Amino acid sequence: MSVTIAQEPPRQEGIIRLLDLSDAYAQSLYPAESNHLVDLSLLEKPSVSFFVARNLGAIVGCCALVEAGDGTAEIKRMFVDPQARGLRIASGLMNALEAVAGQKRLTAIRLETGIYQPEAIALYRKYGYREIEAFGAYLPDPLSLFMEKRLG
Repeated sequence: MSVTIAQEPPRQEGIIRLLDLSDAYAQSLYPAESNHLVDLSLLEKPSVSFFVARNLGAIVGCCALVEAGDGTAEIKRMFVDPQARGLRIASGLMNALEAVAGQKRLTAIRLETGIYQPEAIALYRKYGYREIEAFGAYLPDPLSLFMEKRLG
């Protein structure tokens, strides 16, 4: 197995394919008002660290660490190609984004995920994320789970 994780630009054919798969998956689980997807242009902003996982050179996973400007950041667009599941790619992405958050001296990482994604919830809990109230521009949503990990 030769999985690599590095910061790369999000505007790549393989990433666009993953984001399309992610969108379709989210849309199959939740109504439009409960999908909090961000588009490619947001992922290209300077306040975003975008991580790409590759297996034997092929793009198989991605995630973004979006800085809020207040010393915190949010995980967005965490997704692993279903054909690459089981290779611990999500764990590698989490390790990479938490390492960068530490280098940037961020105080907390937050996220929103859906209640019908038990694998994602289990991953975040394994990494020490705890449930919190809706944050930032999010409104409370019975289909959303908001989580945070305090750093430092």
